Amino acid sequence: MQHRSRMLGGSLAGVLAATGLATLAPWPSQATPPGEKTVTATLFERRFTDVATACTHQLGPAGYGYVEVSPASEHVQGDQWWTSYQPVSYKIAGRLGDRDAFAAMVKTCHGAGVKVIADAVINHMAAGSGTGTGGTQYSKYAYHGTYEDKDFHACRKNISDYTNRDDVQNCELVGLADLDTGSDHVRTTIAKYLDDLRSMGVDGFRVDAAKHISATDLAAIKAKMSDPGYWVQEVIYGAGEAVQPDEYTGIGDVDEFRYGAHLKSAFQGGNIAQLKSVADGKLAGDKARTFVDNWDTERNGSTLTYKDGASYTLANVFMLASPYGSPNVYSGYEWSDKDAGPPSGSGGWTDEHAKREITGMVGFRNAVGSAELTDWWDNGGSALAFARKGKGFVALNNGDGDLKQTFATSLPAGTYCDVVHAAPSACDGHTVTVGDDGKAELTVPAKSAVALHVGAKS
Repeated sequence: MQHRSRMLGGSLAGVLAATGLATLAPWPSQATPPGEKTVTATLFERRFTDVATACTHQLGPAGYGYVEVSPASEHVQGDQWWTSYQPVSYKIAGRLGDRDAFAAMVKTCHGAGVKVIADAVINHMAAGSGTGTGGTQYSKYAYHGTYEDKDFHACRKNISDYTNRDDVQNCELVGLADLDTGSDHVRTTIAKYLDDLRSMGVDGFRVDAAKHISATDLAAIKAKMSDPGYWVQEVIYGAGEAVQPDEYTGIGDVDEFRYGAHLKSAFQGGNIAQLKSVADGKLAGDKARTFVDNWDTERNGSTLTYKDGASYTLANVFMLASPYGSPNVYSGYEWSDKDAGPPSGSGGWTDEHAKREITGMVGFRNAVGSAELTDWWDNGGSALAFARKGKGFVALNNGDGDLKQTFATSLPAGTYCDVVHAAPSACDGHTVTVGDDGKAELTVPAKSAVALHVGAKS
């Protein structure tokens, strides 16, 4: 969890992980969120009214199963994006909208067939003192009506040693007041907050900074909830660190940060053929949520970002085509200042979730389901292709010139729409013919892809 690195003038270069003590929990973890539509779109720092609109007009029609929204809780005032991650109470009263707007968003998204994952900041409270976005007066270790001094860990210094479990989980993340999640009162208070969100229809949670809460404590919080829903936890892998991602897989799913780093290496290094081994050295696919980037990694340089243009889009295409993990499409906003908060109007958003290449691949993901990966092909460098047995086929070209090749697609004979380039309502001339032998002769443009599936035939 690197997103506090600038909020207090500190440095979080070493903060590359998120987990706790290994425990068995009574809930099955699912890297595929419940339901047939398994792709998540994270609409980072979007107002709840705008998320509702996106669900109706973009996410629902494209076939997304889930939308992840930024924290709803009241937080410190300020224009920077990271103020959302400094809560001062559990009232829904942040800059993204009030309780009514949040509830209306959930209802609208459900009406569009999209479930809602709420980003839950439960490891810590805000630093400093002042008045929150909902009018709550606070000072460090004193948050009126929610927590007082005794509810925080006794270690009142910054985390300094990531090889020391106690330091990571009991001391303070860049000066933020670290909740004593071993306390029954704290666990009960957090569980009531999450239950409240569930009462408004929230389907699950992304647990922020899970690495800084022991797995034992997180399991106890989850056990206090009446119906916890789907959980995914922010647990960033760090070599040699005391807390590791697999400690949390008994509680819920885990964001697989090594995946985004692998994609960056492949697409920037000129060898996407290496992605044949994309699952190696990572969490099991049924435990991992995959992503090309998020708001932390796009700012710290550990992954590709929207600034990488076509290669970034191609990486998202690969993620949605590959069977490994559960894909999360990140959609943020353009920035030059790493601290900059979200745009105030309709301009400046990347709208990655709505790009034709991405929405086409969401449909691909839904169509191929759990079909086996077969017929892998690569040229040892800038191009690869594979089939999802009998259901779909994709070819990616990260090179600078066209790729002309005859591929084994595993698909039944017929004429298919290229969903990377075709409009949602029609093929618009972007068709590919698969012969009786399951083969197709393709020209894949530079820095582009071709994708076919059984749900999109001409």
